[in-house]
Amino acid sequence: MNERALMDNSDKISIIMVDDHAVVRQGLRAFLQSKADMEVIGEASNGEEAIQLAVDLAPDVALVDLIIPGMDGVEITRRIRSASPRTQVVIFSSFHDDEHIFPALRAGALSYQLKEAPPEVLEEAIRKAARGEAVLHPKVAAQLVHEIQGETRTKVNPFTELSERELEVLNLIAKGSNNHEIADQLVISEKTVKSHVSNILSKLHLADRTQAAVFAWKEGIMRRDRD
Repeated sequence: MNERALMDNSDKISIIMVDDHAVVRQGLRAFLQSKADMEVIGEASNGEEAIQLAVDLAPDVALVDLIIPGMDGVEITRRIRSASPRTQVVIFSSFHDDEHIFPALRAGALSYQLKEAPPEVLEEAIRKAARGEAVLHPKVAAQLVHEIQGETRTKVNPFTELSERELEVLNLIAKGSNNHEIADQLVISEKTVKSHVSNILSKLHLADRTQAAVFAWKEGIMRRDRD
């Protein structure tokens, strides 16, 4: 590759795509590669691959689906941002409910676009993300406004939103137990524990285990356990 080609390539927005559907990745790659200012430099079908790409390539933008077997998009987002702080995450999902939007944004996603949006909208969101500018799909923006106004968070009641098992897991998180210890105490697998923790964080709109522990104490879950 000559010097001019290297210079031209360095001016492009570098992108990695994280989606477990090969057909989706192929379609996105074809669309994005047709843009003169964009370059897809990697694809991942799962969380571990995505994080490795972030470490190895430090792309400008990571386009991440939320529903991925194993490590979900929220955790992938959190770990990409930790591994490569320069990388901005654009969520590209079919879901726009509270349980997906807020954990993703709290995990570090800059933008959130829906798969129903026209391709040009995603294209512009990627350009703006590379400049550090956030873009939210109108449905997502409306949910965020409701959250800020307190119309969502005030309705969250852990004793109605969480299952009995999830309450048990939250209780043990608040006591400082890790996933292995929780699995031993409840006689379930660590994989099941991870699933419960993910559900708890999503249902309560919390970012991590620390917030979950604080929430448990604040909402009286630990006090009920002692009664």
